[in-house]
Amino acid sequence: MAASPINTAGSSTSEYALGYTNAEHERLIRQAERIAPITERLFRSAGIGPGQRVLDLGSGVGDVAMLVARLVGPSGEVVGIERDASSIARAECRVASAGLRNLTFKHTDINQFAGSEPFDAAVGRFILMFLPDPLSVLRSVARLVRPSGVLAFQEPSWVPILALGERLPLWSKVLSCIHQTFLRSGVNPEMGLDLFRMFQEVGLPAPSMNMELLLGSDTESTGIILDVLGSLRPLAQQHNVSLEALGDFDTLQERVQAEVTCANTVVSFVPLVGAWSCKPA
Repeated sequence: MAASPINTAGSSTSEYALGYTNAEHERLIRQAERIAPITERLFRSAGIGPGQRVLDLGSGVGDVAMLVARLVGPSGEVVGIERDASSIARAECRVASAGLRNLTFKHTDINQFAGSEPFDAAVGRFILMFLPDPLSVLRSVARLVRPSGVLAFQEPSWVPILALGERLPLWSKVLSCIHQTFLRSGVNPEMGLDLFRMFQEVGLPAPSMNMELLLGSDTESTGIILDVLGSLRPLAQQHNVSLEALGDFDTLQERVQAEVTCANTVVSFVPLVGAWSCKPA
């Protein structure tokens, strides 16, 4: 679902649950296209705009960083932190193709990064959920933001999507396999709702929050989740999450789509919880 996680001080490298394959890079790009409007609304509500200097945490192949680069404009600056070299290489090619000159990436860990000057804002999407110590990362990020600057993060909540999926047996099994794999591998699928508590634990005011979710019935709507499962299959097997109830993977998309069409209903993408707060002056 996300970009790469970032090491935390005193911890070993935490592998990104969905991997760094070319297929996963392509999945991230497709996912980003669908949810970009939701992320942009969050950042605009948080006050991110022209001329600001913004830090993007766990940039992956660059989608959030490029979105922010367009928001801050030529007079602004975006610095993306990413630990995977192949993701940075892909992101830099995309940035060059897009003609964005206000965006750079750093191959580093947040606890080792020292900016030359404070940032006006720090952002991230689907990143804290993968970290073994997200509180430590939030504290490190907050130190890099100027007083009255903004921290804005977007993370998932799986409770609604699991509940909405219960009326579709096969779809519900797909969601359950993903959810169980996350839980067994240490990923927090409820990080979105945890942001309210975590912001306050690192000394920030209680954040403003919202939740948005995409609904649809076409193959793109079902495919966005099935792509996540595809990237997670090795990890599911590693943590003994049985996928046998899903049947043949080569026909899974077709069978899921038939179930949705037969029920004449819609399915949901994972609800995105947005939270933002201003650092005390």
